[in-house]
Amino acid sequence: MRLVIIAGSVAMFVTLLGTPLVIRFLQRRGYAQAIRESHDGINYPEHSGKKGTPSMGGIAILAAVVAGYAAAHLATWTPPSASALIAFVLVFGLGAVGIADDYLKIFKQRSTGVRARTKLIGQASTALLFAVLVLHFPDDEHVTPATQAISFIRDTGLVLPLGLFLVWIWFLVTATTNGVNLTDGLDGLVSGAATMTFAAYTLMSVWQFGQRCSLHPGPTCYVVRDPFDMAVFASAFAGACFGFLWWNTAPARIFMGDTGSLSIGGAIAALAVLTRTQLLLPLLAGLFVIITLSVIAQVGSFKLTGRRVLRMAPLHHHFELLGWAETTIVVRFWLIQGVAVALGMALFYAEWVRQ
Repeated sequence: MRLVIIAGSVAMFVTLLGTPLVIRFLQRRGYAQAIRESHDGINYPEHSGKKGTPSMGGIAILAAVVAGYAAAHLATWTPPSASALIAFVLVFGLGAVGIADDYLKIFKQRSTGVRARTKLIGQASTALLFAVLVLHFPDDEHVTPATQAISFIRDTGLVLPLGLFLVWIWFLVTATTNGVNLTDGLDGLVSGAATMTFAAYTLMSVWQFGQRCSLHPGPTCYVVRDPFDMAVFASAFAGACFGFLWWNTAPARIFMGDTGSLSIGGAIAALAVLTRTQLLLPLLAGLFVIITLSVIAQVGSFKLTGRRVLRMAPLHHHFELLGWAETTIVVRFWLIQGVAVALGMALFYAEWVRQ
């Protein structure tokens, strides 16, 4: 447990102390993201005041995660686990896509960033590489690598052919990263919500480590590779997001940009796959799912009927147009995320009790 605390604490202090340095560096060079103040003739309230706010704060989050994770392993002189390395491949691959997107937004002042098709190709390539590594990366601890089974809290009996498994992992990664990316529209919304998700994965991974099959063989044990190191990985992200929230909460001094949102989405997806809790993800990432569904409903309704179900999508902009203050929306959405995460953890524990 000591290493989990070290990872989270170091990551938190790195973002708390390091983010102002990133802010000053970006401000001096005028690296601010283009702000969309209206769309389809509808104005975004409170967005004009965001002009000049630097973006690409996700770089600070990634640096903090690496520092926190490395500090935990240096404390015991232990090498990183296979699972953590695989997770970092996904995180940094998606982070590279986010950096390219932020580059266009900042340097070219193109508010839409990378073209949607190009971004999807980048996400798909990284997701497929991650899926292949999940199945074939050697494991020094001789624990069974992830199978091609769909998992809920453990692997289910539904085992997919290789092709469908790759498509399934691609869907999980793309859906999660885009969900986090769509939610990143109000100050502090993603930072706070993601902190809850990573905290949940930290606790669940610690629990899986304590109930691993090599220690407690039986129907209640978990066949998961490197559960403790997954707890260290999740704790580093939780600490980094929590520290970043200090500077990202309203009025934000810096935005995380796609560098942050895609990396965070990738980390959440990696944890869902590597801890074998894939179908539990919709609860642990509840707010991101709701936001994504709001966009799907808006687009689907408009294409089928020519009418919109919301004043504006994603959902948080709908409430902005209803006159809600930005901080009110953020706090209430955090509450929704908290309830969803609590339900997910309760279901995780209830399954163990039932077993």
